[in-house]
Amino acid sequence: MQGLVKIGVMPTNPDFCAMMNRRLKQLLFLLILFLCSPSPLLWAGILKGTAYPLYLKIPKTEFNLQDYVGDCSLVDSVTFHPGIVKIPSNNTCNYILISAIPKLPYVSEMKLWSKGTYESVPVFRARKETRPVFLDARNKTYQSVSIVGDFNNWNPKTNVMNHAGERWFAALFLNPGMYSYQFVADGKWMMDPMNKDSVSNGMGGYNSVLRVGKSPEAFPHISLLEAQGKSLRIGSLQNRMPDTLLVWMDNRYVQGCVTKNSKDFTVTIPESSGPGLHKLRIYCYNSSGAGNDLLLWLRDRKIDVSAYAGTEQSMVMYFALTDRFLDGNKGNTKKTDDKEIDDRANFMGGDLAGLTQKIKDGYLSNLGINTIWISPVAQNPEKGYVEFPEPHRKFSSYHGYWPISGTRIDPRFGTPAEFTELVKLAHQKGIKVLLDFVSNHVHEDHPLYKQHKEWTTSVNLKDGRKNIRLWDEERITTWFDTFLPDLDYSKPEVVQAMADTAAWWIKTYDLDGFRHDATKHVPENFWRALTQKLRKDFPEKKLFQIGETFGSRELIATYVNQGEQDAQFDFNTYFDARSFFATENESSARIKNSLQETFAWYGSHHLMGNISGNHDLPRFISYASGALSFKDDDKKAAWDRKIEVKDTLGYYRLMQLHAFNFTIPGIPVLYYGDEIGMPGAS
Repeated sequence: MQGLVKIGVMPTNPDFCAMMNRRLKQLLFLLILFLCSPSPLLWAGILKGTAYPLYLKIPKTEFNLQDYVGDCSLVDSVTFHPGIVKIPSNNTCNYILISAIPKLPYVSEMKLWSKGTYESVPVFRARKETRPVFLDARNKTYQSVSIVGDFNNWNPKTNVMNHAGERWFAALFLNPGMYSYQFVADGKWMMDPMNKDSVSNGMGGYNSVLRVGKSPEAFPHISLLEAQGKSLRIGSLQNRMPDTLLVWMDNRYVQGCVTKNSKDFTVTIPESSGPGLHKLRIYCYNSSGAGNDLLLWLRDRKIDVSAYAGTEQSMVMYFALTDRFLDGNKGNTKKTDDKEIDDRANFMGGDLAGLTQKIKDGYLSNLGINTIWISPVAQNPEKGYVEFPEPHRKFSSYHGYWPISGTRIDPRFGTPAEFTELVKLAHQKGIKVLLDFVSNHVHEDHPLYKQHKEWTTSVNLKDGRKNIRLWDEERITTWFDTFLPDLDYSKPEVVQAMADTAAWWIKTYDLDGFRHDATKHVPENFWRALTQKLRKDFPEKKLFQIGETFGSRELIATYVNQGEQDAQFDFNTYFDARSFFATENESSARIKNSLQETFAWYGSHHLMGNISGNHDLPRFISYASGALSFKDDDKKAAWDRKIEVKDTLGYYRLMQLHAFNFTIPGIPVLYYGDEIGMPGAS
């Protein structure tokens, strides 16, 4: 600016100087306005909806461009920060990335170019670091030692330790965070004798705690302080303002819109945004790592909180286990005729007509529900089956997870006409309908298995064991029971058959998406193929897919991305919340750390399901009221005694859990009966 003033004769008139300063300020404002105005030419139009960030891995990252654009031919080129190197691939859709960690900021962008314009995807740097762990045997002789914990799904075969003398050691490669762990020495599980830091395991015992990386307080945190006129003032918890990446309607927002000072920064909303609804996302990071992000909706260049209504962030889900919800049609009520089946494991009569009745009378709407997840309704077998593991109890198929047909509705649940009516009425009430889809297995009476036994994995392992319920050891191939063959998705014909079946349900009944059963037991190639098919077959629908995975956050996060599922149920946060709210002595540090881990893995505006419980778990209020102890065998307790609310204090604890689930980021998922404190065990 001084150089401009010195051109020619230096003016001495104060009024003239004041005028020049005003002109220069106006020019500066216009320059910022120009920089902050995304030209219509910048919109490539190849990204559909909000792009999930790309999370880099070490030592390399593989990703498929189809996850983001569907048709790779629409993209002319893909560019990254200079710290990321692309390795050529034979498949034009596949990319292999190598990142130079010291040169790469924690948040950068991937540009997808098309016809001279581009759109952006946030890229997050890998955070993993090596952490050595040791066990001093203390004059004890062990043949083998493993370390197990949150980081390896408690699988003793994953991290086998080496030893030198009496000292056993291993090098773990982990993201920053707090991890529960134990050692397994010659098959015996034990806490770390050299580590006094421990945490409740939620089952009456304790685990040792491993802390990795910097404290979350070192990462930046930003918040909206003020929305005034055409600008937004953003504040930070740290003394130093972080770096930012702004994404405007899924396209890079020019950094010239940001004016920083020592305490906050101001974002100028672009003039070119024009009237209507727009979205702004602000990511922040510093030298320690990535912080939270802000998701702001603006209408006519002003904050509009009401715009969240109708978005995925506003979903409130209700899970109805059909047979146990309400019997709306006595004419189709039919128990499995087998005296060996206890009434508690038999059909009770709930059906689609019962669900329709409660939608019609406003029961769900009065709860604030705008999404309902319905357990599987495909036809199941008429007779009962004995479970493989002890004590070999016998069950009916009341739950719906033993399909003998891909498309027929079980007459005990209702008819196609009744399901059609249910979905139509729900839509009229503003309620979306998700169907529970079983893709991991079929029942042995299913035509797919009868005609193509070669389409399933082997139930016999080479060591002579049965490959049944080896949830982590044989995660992809294990059978749920002897009569439930596991599908082999290494065969393309299996992928196509099951993806076609899923699409049939969407098309036939106008569904809004799926809850996917046993996600971690199905290979990722199926989830990608299914998502691509649904996007291709139903381009006008915004289908939502949420999956079920019990395991570490790292494992769960592998399925939550642009090309697979929108979300998973956050069991890890639920288990920590259950321990905290259902008991008296659990520290609030546990739930705080749990939330920080969830944000680190899934983002600040994730769509993970915050459950109040589900059909595989004891009811929360059973623990909260003292009817069930965390030391109990919850399955045995369910058979041996009647579980009732023991102390009315449990209702207040349940209210706290609901308040928690409904106010943290994510989707509240209300398990039927938890709105009234229904008790029960597994």
